[in-house]
Amino acid sequence: MAILKHWWWKILTVLILMYVFIAGLMSPVPKLPILHEAIRNTFFHPPLWIAMMSMLLGSAIFSIRYLRKGRLDDDLIAVELANTALLFGVLGCITGSVWAYFAWGDLWPNDPKTNGVAVGMLLYLAYFVLRGSFEDDLRRGRISAVYNIFAFAVFIPLILILPRLTDSLHPGNGGNPGFNQYDADSSIKRIIRPAFVGFTLLGFWITQLRVRLRRLESELDEQNEVKKPISQSTELPN
Repeated sequence: MAILKHWWWKILTVLILMYVFIAGLMSPVPKLPILHEAIRNTFFHPPLWIAMMSMLLGSAIFSIRYLRKGRLDDDLIAVELANTALLFGVLGCITGSVWAYFAWGDLWPNDPKTNGVAVGMLLYLAYFVLRGSFEDDLRRGRISAVYNIFAFAVFIPLILILPRLTDSLHPGNGGNPGFNQYDADSSIKRIIRPAFVGFTLLGFWITQLRVRLRRLESELDEQNEVKKPISQSTELPN
């Protein structure tokens, strides 16, 4: 029972994603013009972006917590959430490029939303570069936390607001119909909704593992620092 208490959401994540991958690749889908079988990417591309934005939101929240309380562990969680979000962002770009190629004939069309995503990804790459510029933990945490909050505040308008103000190939933007007209079929809804949950839970799971690894590395570094003076003091003079 103790194992189920701590692992239930991880078991649920595995079951949901197994269902999404099997059903997403094998179940019948609506036959729509242009999209055809490429509509199956609906089960992977949008959920990856939703998971990415959830990770970025969590990262910004923990950066705010760090600025309020000054706990280094909050800064650690913030940066690892951003790391996981960047991974999901790369996967989202790959699945989006494949989808764009089959739907629009171009791996990276000149589209406001795809360009906004590229700028947003560069913003977060700069966040990691900024963190590597400081050796002092407190200074690195404070400055990068402020930047992280700023990056999130810029990233969301780049991919959710600005594309709606101009012409865009993406559904729901620039006068194009939203996905609510494409996914009216129950065969889409019963897979894409669990996919949103499954990929988001997977992101938090990956982040949890990374945070634990970083904590272990930090503990080992502290133990080595303590052992160094002891070993040096026991050395006999020549």
